[in-house]
Amino acid sequence: MSTVDFKEYSKKMDKTLDHLQDEFGAVRAGRANAKVLDHITVEYYGSETPLNGVATISSPDARTLVIQPWDTKLLKDIQKAIQVSDLGINPQNDGRVVRLVFPQLTEERRKDLAKQVKKYAEDAKVALRNVRREGMDYVKKLKKANEITEDDQKKAEKDLQDLLDQYIKKADAAAAAKEKELMAI
Repeated sequence: MSTVDFKEYSKKMDKTLDHLQDEFGAVRAGRANAKVLDHITVEYYGSETPLNGVATISSPDARTLVIQPWDTKLLKDIQKAIQVSDLGINPQNDGRVVRLVFPQLTEERRKDLAKQVKKYAEDAKVALRNVRREGMDYVKKLKKANEITEDDQKKAEKDLQDLLDQYIKKADAAAAAKEKELMAI
């Protein structure tokens, strides 16, 4: 291991992978999952509030989500927010709850979702490379300040590249697993 400590950069890379997993969780794979609603907000007392902050979300079966707002005045706002989102599901409002019925995924929709997964993975890889660049800049600063030798700099840069390679493999593996889940019928 080099004389340069990369724990901070490793933590940032871990956070990037955690964020990627959160994004993958929001991609619906044929089953109803409350995570698909995480990015949807409604106006509640003058501020945009996440859906799970104003309602109880439950899944009575594999293809249905039921959103029961704590304040029934929000039903129409919740319905509208879901309609304008990129979910592609038409919510049903029965006066007490909003019901989302997830249809079987078509082959075309599966391919679209797989493309979305690839895009998320690519965005994560860009973020990982940016963390590596920060680390490289840090190593160059140390060298410029004569705190490390040129050999230490080369070793540190190699270690940082190896760290990046490990995290990119993890991102690719996560994307492949999510794609496999999407393509399973």
